[in-house]
Amino acid sequence: MNNNIEQQLKIIKRGTVEILVEDVLTDKLRSSEETGIPLNIKAGFDPTAPDLHLGHTVLIHKLKQFQDIGHQVIVLIGNFTGMIGDPSGKSATRKALSRNEVMDNADTYQRQLFKILDREKTKVVFNSMWMDNMTAFEMMGLCSNYTVARMLERDDFSKRFAKQEPIGIHEFIYPLIQGYDSVVLEADIEVGGTDQKFNMLVGRGIQKSCAQKPQVVITMPILEGLDGVNKMSKSLKNYIGIDFTPGDMFGKIMSISDELMMRYYELISNISTGDLELLKGKVETGEEHPKEVKRRLALEIVERFHSRGASMNASEEFDKIFKFKGTPEEIKEKNISWSKNKIWLPHLITLCSETVSSNGKARRLIKQGGVSIDKKKIMDPTLEIDAVGECVLKIGKREFIKVVFK
Repeated sequence: MNNNIEQQLKIIKRGTVEILVEDVLTDKLRSSEETGIPLNIKAGFDPTAPDLHLGHTVLIHKLKQFQDIGHQVIVLIGNFTGMIGDPSGKSATRKALSRNEVMDNADTYQRQLFKILDREKTKVVFNSMWMDNMTAFEMMGLCSNYTVARMLERDDFSKRFAKQEPIGIHEFIYPLIQGYDSVVLEADIEVGGTDQKFNMLVGRGIQKSCAQKPQVVITMPILEGLDGVNKMSKSLKNYIGIDFTPGDMFGKIMSISDELMMRYYELISNISTGDLELLKGKVETGEEHPKEVKRRLALEIVERFHSRGASMNASEEFDKIFKFKGTPEEIKEKNISWSKNKIWLPHLITLCSETVSSNGKARRLIKQGGVSIDKKKIMDPTLEIDAVGECVLKIGKREFIKVVFK
């Protein structure tokens, strides 16, 4: 194997969970090297929500690596499938979105995607381009590729079936359409999260039935959120949005554990594989302090989504708050519409906070001395405060919110 292919494989394998099939990947890379024709690298994004977070960037970062080694990245915006709703990993049928909702989210996705990907080297396509024109007869032909028994092999379907929970027929069609997208795009490789493995393997099967060479499937890990346990998720409030302010982004990265820091380095940093191994060794031997290594990660990520100047300012602001116990110069404002004279403090915290997701967590944080109002520490979890005017709420070590009651 020549050195260039070995180097490409090393870059491609970094941070991946599984490559199906690795020998086929090597053959595809060798063919591309010999012919000078780049491979088609497909990744699909259903714009079912407007915001992307660092968990999404694990996949996007892998696409950027493919771009950097000379291959063609195809970003598939699933504006058709987004209206169906992908049930992967879900315990219930997913809510369908309107075409307008999907397209509004798609516009936001594209703006955020190009904070990482090279716009000039990225082909963006919408699967409504071919799915809107598919006839009922053609859809029946597509459905004939798979049996119900095969569909029930998928973990989330089998669990729901065993519990006698409803599964819509349209949900079976979703992976077939995702597979057909690979046929239309002549995908050589499809990259997706581990929760997409079944769908991507369906793509291999449909490509075979259409006399195409089946794509290689590369699964990427699901990035843990700030808690270090659960999948990064907006609903769990353990996420770092790529549209967060520089200060919020920097502070949240600095709050992750030392163990999670290295996982973030591996999956979303641009550090080379060799330098990452050296860095791990220095942290293990104590040559590098984890806090300073984490600071470099925070500087890199903030610079990527904002600017170098913004990352440096965020670092200084972080020190102002934690070293010198100050208050940030810019505090985000939250307007609260409240019809009553009083509001229970734990409830107010859950309404305002990006990190505290329940009243129970808010109560515990208050008891631990982690909540202040206008610089006065509050220790009473039963407290109700006046719902008038405004106040500065400090939640935890670094979350400052100016609350304005309406």
